[in-house]
Parts: sequence; C-alpha cells; structure tokens
Amino acid sequence: VQVVESGGGLVQAGGSLRLSCAASGVPFSIDAIGWFRQAPGKEREFIASISSSGMTKYKESMKDQFTISRDDVKNTVYLQIDNLKPEDTAVFYCNVMTTFGDYWGQGAQVTVSS
Repeated sequence: VQVVESGGGLVQAGGSLRLSCAASGVPFSIDAIGWFRQAPGKEREFIASISSSGMTKYKESMKDQFTISRDDVKNTVYLQIDNLKPEDTAVFYCNVMTTFGDYWGQGAQVTVSS
C-alpha cells in the first residue's frame, strides 16, 4: 500500500497551497480519505474527509480555510488551503480509511512564513 502526499512547501502568509494525496495498492474498499495535520509540539488533528460517495466532512473551525475534493480519474484527493497563516505550519497527512483499517502517508511539510 502506498499513500503519498505532495504539494507541500514554503509559502508566505496569505498565500495558498493545494496538497495532493494518491493512494495505490489498498486491498480493501476505501470508505473515505481524510486530511490531518500535526503542528510542532501538538497532537495530530482532523481537518476534513471525503467519502466514497463524495460526502465531505470538516472540522468546524476549518471550514472557511480548507477545501477537500477529489479527482476520480486521477485517483487523487486534494486539500486546498487558502489564507495561510504562520500557525498553519505543520506536517499534513493523508489518511485512507477502510473497514479493516487505516493507511497513512508520510506527510507533507507546510511552512508558512510571516
């Protein structure tokens, strides 16, 4: 199983980024794919998820800044992040959720400079 995040990097405050998550080799049906982030010294927190039927869920406080979407042709899930702030600096993780377990990527570093 491979779960690969891409699109991270260094961005100035106020800028935007789009992260991508590509999953392959998952042996079970995927129920949903989600995005999480972990800032230095903090616990990993949920941002958003998109189900196999296209239903999206967001952490309430992140609805205005983050948008999750997917491209079924490319088998890729995206996380659009707008109006980035230095406190958004974190490692962003993609999580593939199945009935029999979850699969995590290695994470993509996002660093926001002031």
